[in-house]
Amino acid sequence: MLFDLDGTLLDTAPDFHWVINQLLKAHNLPEQPYTELRKQVSNGANAMLKTAFKLPDDHTELPYLNQQMLELYAQHLAVDSLLFPGMQSLLSTLEDKQIPWGIVTNKPVRFTTPILAALQLDLRSACTICPEHVSKTKPDPESLLLACQQLKATPQNCIYIGDHIRDIDAGNRAQMFTIGALYGYINELENPRDWQANEYVEQADQILSVIDAHF
Repeated sequence: MLFDLDGTLLDTAPDFHWVINQLLKAHNLPEQPYTELRKQVSNGANAMLKTAFKLPDDHTELPYLNQQMLELYAQHLAVDSLLFPGMQSLLSTLEDKQIPWGIVTNKPVRFTTPILAALQLDLRSACTICPEHVSKTKPDPESLLLACQQLKATPQNCIYIGDHIRDIDAGNRAQMFTIGALYGYINELENPRDWQANEYVEQADQILSVIDAHF
C-alpha cells in the first residue's frame, strides 16, 4: 500500500497556511483564507504563492518568495500537521495484517524526513520515496516502481492513493490499482472523476473497504 503524502496521508495544509500568512504580513498584505489556500497545497509552493500574492506565472518575485516560504516552512513543519481522520486506524490495521505501506511523494527529503520523524511515522513506513531518489518525479511512474522494488512487490499487487491527477497518472502508468483521495486538496475547478482512478474515497476510513473488495 503506497500513499502520496500531502493531502493524502497527512493534512499539512494548516502549517502551509500559517507560513503563507506570515509572508503576507511581512509584505503588508492581507491574510489568505484557509479554504482558498488549502485547494492549492498539492499543486506546490508556487501555486500557493501565486494564489496568496495574486501573481502571474512569470512574476519575477516568485523565486524570491519561494525561497522565503520554504525557509520558513522548514522551521514550521509539523506544528499543526497530522494524519487525516481515520488514517491512524488504517495504518494500524495494515500493520496488524502485515501489509507493508510506504510513501511516494514529490516533497523533498529535507521536508519529508523531519515531518515523518515528528509524527513518529518514519520507522513505520516500509519505504519513503522522494524526488531526490529518482530521475523523474510523478506523474512519471519511476518513483512508484522504485517503491515496489524496495517493498519486493509487483506493481500489479500494489495500491497507490493520491489527491492529485499526477498521482493517479503515475499509478496507472505503473500498472497499480489507484485510489483517488477526494478528501484531499482538490480545486473546485477540477473533476477528480476524470482522473481514471480505479476507485475513489471520500474519507480515509473508506480505504480499507476498497482494499478488501479488490484484494
